[in-house]
Amino acid sequence: MKLVLGSASPRRLELLAQICVIPSDIRPADIDETPLKAELPLVYARRLAAQKAQAITHSKEEIVLTADTVVAVGRRILEKPENATQAVEFLNLLSGRRHRVITAIAIKSGDRLLEKQVTTAVKFKHMSDAELSAYIRSDEWQGKAGGYAIQGIAAAFIPWISGSYSNVVGLPLTQTAGLLSAAGYPMNYERNAL
Repeated sequence: MKLVLGSASPRRLELLAQICVIPSDIRPADIDETPLKAELPLVYARRLAAQKAQAITHSKEEIVLTADTVVAVGRRILEKPENATQAVEFLNLLSGRRHRVITAIAIKSGDRLLEKQVTTAVKFKHMSDAELSAYIRSDEWQGKAGGYAIQGIAAAFIPWISGSYSNVVGLPLTQTAGLLSAAGYPMNYERNAL
């Protein structure tokens, strides 16, 4: 069995390597990621992960792994900020409150589509104007759902999470390993096999 990662995310690649999974190929899906009107965050994440998996052509010997991570404040989906102004808006919304990070995983093997969703609660401390300004200048917010990466500078602003840390980074590893096993992908957890 060969694994195709349907994502260009370097974080997902690093997370998979953490559990000794190295994809044979990387084929990001090209789909429209615009949320539908009044679409709830969990439904949105599930829809995108499944659409990405269905959009990637693969052979009988290949398993396709796709995922979509959403930062949600209530019913509002915080996508990747388009610019620094939007990043400030998102971070002000997150400051001093809890939000959810939802990752939907989809694995396509032949005609089968296996799916799983994981939600982690994340609490941001109240960010001062100086902290917010410094974080925006770091440019770390770029390309990150909700405008932050827990594995970077933003760790200084997150005193508490409830759930999977790797989910907040972009791929819940326990659930991903379980789905890969269910799809027939050999999980050997041996570094020398890499």
